[in-house]
Amino acid sequence: MAGALALGAVHTATAAAPSAAQTRTTDPGGGWQQDGLSLNAAENKAVDAFAARAQRAARTISPQVRAAALLSHAALIGFDHRLKSPDSLKRKVATKLQEHPGQSVGQALGSINDAVRFTLQWPDSKYSSGVTTAARLLSDWGNDSARWSNTWHRPTGYKAINSAWRAPHSHQLFEVQFHTPESKCAQQETHKLYEEQRLPGTPPERVRELQEQQNALFAAVPVPPGARQLTAPTHRLPAPDPARRLPAALTA
Repeated sequence: MAGALALGAVHTATAAAPSAAQTRTTDPGGGWQQDGLSLNAAENKAVDAFAARAQRAARTISPQVRAAALLSHAALIGFDHRLKSPDSLKRKVATKLQEHPGQSVGQALGSINDAVRFTLQWPDSKYSSGVTTAARLLSDWGNDSARWSNTWHRPTGYKAINSAWRAPHSHQLFEVQFHTPESKCAQQETHKLYEEQRLPGTPPERVRELQEQQNALFAAVPVPPGARQLTAPTHRLPAPDPARRLPAALTA
């Protein structure tokens, strides 16, 4: 891809207008409904508060991730979409509550690590060194590694590294995905398949068919040298936050 760094670049398709089945509805009591999923008024209010907290926390998380991208020579993909929309959060929570009837809305929200999310991307030849540098910087700046899912070794399915981090001051969980151009392209091409697959009402045979289609797309993604061996950084004492010394454009 052209240029080693594209801070703030957005690589997303234009969203189509929602169908009638996808249109959100809010009942008079303050609840939420969409695609056969629903939240009562209290649950809906809790998700709105969660989204607002994530938005506030992103103001301090974003400069660190932009700095990590700059210093590791990564392209920062889709930065303008770093906040998960309230409706997307509500779909996720409602699905969790439907699949686990005994779960509370607080428990469902506590398991969400991508209300604030970022994607860093390198070409294959720079991928492993770039991931190592970016992850080490995030750790050194006080973010605790909460999840590290390296799927490059899998023979089928999604290929990339999805990491989750807990910010030191807000304690907000945020996700950083580490991709190559090819793995990111496959993710985008399989997104609609994945969304249909995870709907509670999707029949088992259709779930298998959708998984096979996703497997075929990800099977064509080359594995960067050393990617299978990449692990989360070990924790060290936090280094000074670089955002204070960055140009104003990076801290916006």
